[in-house]
Amino acid sequence: MSQKFIPLSVPNLKGKELEYVTHAVETEWVSTGGPYVNDFEIKVKEYAKCKGAVSCQNGTSGLHIALKVCGVTKADEVIVPTLTFIAAVNPVKYIGAEPIFMDCDDSLTMDEDKLEEFCVNECTFINGKLINNSSKKHIKALIVVHVFGNMADMEGIIDVANKYNLRVIEDATEAIGTYYIEGKYKGKHAGTIGDIGVYSFNGNKIMTTGGGGMIVSDNEEILRRAKHLITQAKSDELYYTHDEIGYNYRMTNLQAALGLGQLEQLEDFIENKKNNYDFYRDGIQKIPGLRILDFKDSIRPNYWFYALYVDQGYALNRDQIIKYLASKKIQTRPIWGLISDQKPYEGSQTYKINKAKQYLDKVINIPCSSNLSGEDVGYVIECLKQPEVV
Repeated sequence: MSQKFIPLSVPNLKGKELEYVTHAVETEWVSTGGPYVNDFEIKVKEYAKCKGAVSCQNGTSGLHIALKVCGVTKADEVIVPTLTFIAAVNPVKYIGAEPIFMDCDDSLTMDEDKLEEFCVNECTFINGKLINNSSKKHIKALIVVHVFGNMADMEGIIDVANKYNLRVIEDATEAIGTYYIEGKYKGKHAGTIGDIGVYSFNGNKIMTTGGGGMIVSDNEEILRRAKHLITQAKSDELYYTHDEIGYNYRMTNLQAALGLGQLEQLEDFIENKKNNYDFYRDGIQKIPGLRILDFKDSIRPNYWFYALYVDQGYALNRDQIIKYLASKKIQTRPIWGLISDQKPYEGSQTYKINKAKQYLDKVINIPCSSNLSGEDVGYVIECLKQPEVV
């Protein structure tokens, strides 16, 4: 029998998703109105233990709105990571603002030490504003990404943000379910520590609505304004009066119905992913030249993506491994190309991008679906034990 295909990350729809979506169809609430939208927002708020949640079309639209409600304009700059998916940075350009690219640390998230160093050495703090010495522009905010379900150093980042009056936007699109288990923010979920956070429910995420996203915050005014902008900025719904430029970024009732079914299973998904992560780690650590990157000890991660690190001691390089595993019907992917190297960001300011470049050619994401079987994980490990040039 030929080996089945093992995808990188696919949805796990084994709960009440079909029941809820069918009910939405039967009651004909399929667009942006309907009870499931409100129910889903309430359930996410309760799960993340924050003041409120506002659903949106996807994570990217959520980040766009986050920048708007944080007051970022085309006259401003925003500090962003270079090692991330480009959707974390593009909304800065939607606003017309300029990004400043920051390096990562060994967790692949923003390097807090370099962030502070940049603020001290490359900027001037005057009249409550952090001014970039190079461009003379106001740096108003920073976007921190919790990569692969890990958590950035939020204690250090919030300290820097408070010192320099920066708004903090958490791109937690990969990190719903991740929270601190120790330290100053013990019990706080990814996305709920800064001014505003955003989750994504794309098809490859740990839970999905097909598309869709969610804005979360403990600031009720931020939440009110976010919802206002997402629903076309209507000041009077009956008479279609609009007081500013709004957006058609609302989640549909069908998506929310799917999301409710997924959220009910999220903790089970995380448990399955943890078990598979441990299986991978224990097996791969015995293979010279390979290791699985750790999650921080201070957090309960959601284990969204597993990052395989390829050292010089292994027989194949990153690209050869991807090609070899594909020949064994195992889907993998390289880590993202650095955003500061992408054509739309040529000429953008960067600050000491070193570690991100080191990880760029060394990290591969391996199959991590929440319904991945132990047999599949074992097969991947066995293939890595017997590398071949394809």
